[in-house]
Amino acid sequence: MAARNGGTIIDGKAFASGVRGRVASAVAGLEAAHGVVPGLAVVLVGEDPASQVYVRNKGIQTREAGMASFEHKLPAETAQAELMALIARLNADPAVHGILVQLPLPRHMDAEAVINAIDPKKDVDGFHVLNVGLLGTGQKAMVPCTPLGCLMLLRDTLGDLSGLNAVVVGRSNIVGKPMAQLLLNESCTVTIAHSRTRDLAGLCRTADILVAAVGRPRMIRGDWIKPGATVIDVGINRIEEAGRSRLVGDVDFDSAAPVAGAITPVPGGVGPMTIACLLANTLTACCRANGLPEPDFAEAGG
Repeated sequence: MAARNGGTIIDGKAFASGVRGRVASAVAGLEAAHGVVPGLAVVLVGEDPASQVYVRNKGIQTREAGMASFEHKLPAETAQAELMALIARLNADPAVHGILVQLPLPRHMDAEAVINAIDPKKDVDGFHVLNVGLLGTGQKAMVPCTPLGCLMLLRDTLGDLSGLNAVVVGRSNIVGKPMAQLLLNESCTVTIAHSRTRDLAGLCRTADILVAAVGRPRMIRGDWIKPGATVIDVGINRIEEAGRSRLVGDVDFDSAAPVAGAITPVPGGVGPMTIACLLANTLTACCRANGLPEPDFAEAGG
C-alpha cells in the first residue's frame, strides 16, 4: 500500500503478484510431492475483443503459475448443444480441475444453463447455483474470484472485519451478492444498496467498508464517504475524456481518496486480483479433487 494525501492507496497489482507467487510455489510443491498438476480449461465462444484479451491473459498467467492451460475457442454461431457437449467432456477429464466459460455468451445461448452444466467442484468462477447456495449457507464453496479478491484486500488492510458496517453498492450475482455474503461471514453488518436505494449517499456515509460494484463511472463521490472508511472500487468503466479513452471506477477517485482511510485505484486495484484468485481457486479445486490439504488464500498477507 502507498500513502497519499488523505487515504492509503491499496496496491492490488502488487498484492495479486504476491498471490500468484504463492500459487506458483504451491503448484510446484504439489507436482513434486504428488505428481499432480492443476489444470484450468477456459472456453471462449465468439470474438468479443475484451473477452479475447481476458482469455489470453488468463492463459499466460495460468502457465506462469506452472499449471496446465486448456483453451477452447468456439465460433459465435456454435450451437448451445455443442458447448454443453464440450463442458461434459471437460467435466469428465481428470486433467481438468477448473472450468471457466467466458461471459458474455452469444445471445442465442442460455448462460445460466451453461454455467450450471459445469461440475460444481470444477466451477472456479463460483457461479454454479450449488456453489452460490453453499456460500449463502456458510459452507465450503468455490467463491467468485472478484469478491474473493476484494476480501483478501480488506483483510490485508483492516485485519479483523468483525463488527464493521459494510455497504455494498450493487446487487449482481457476480459481485454484489457474493461480496455481501462474504462480508456477512466475516461478521460485518452488511447492507446491499443499488440504484433504487433511497438516500444512497446518506447510506454510503454510514459505511466503515464501502464496496462499489454498480457499473456507473464515478458515481460515488467523496462527500458520500465516511471519513476514514475503506473503499473498494470494483468498477471498470471506459470513458472518453479530453479526447482520450481511459478507465475509471465507480468511485470518483480524486474526491474520494482524501476522505477515505484506504482506497483501491482503477486501474491497479481490484482488477489484477480477479485472475490471481482464479488461479487460487483452480489450485483449491485440484487439492480437493485429490484429497490434499488446500491453502487458504483468503488470509491476509498476499
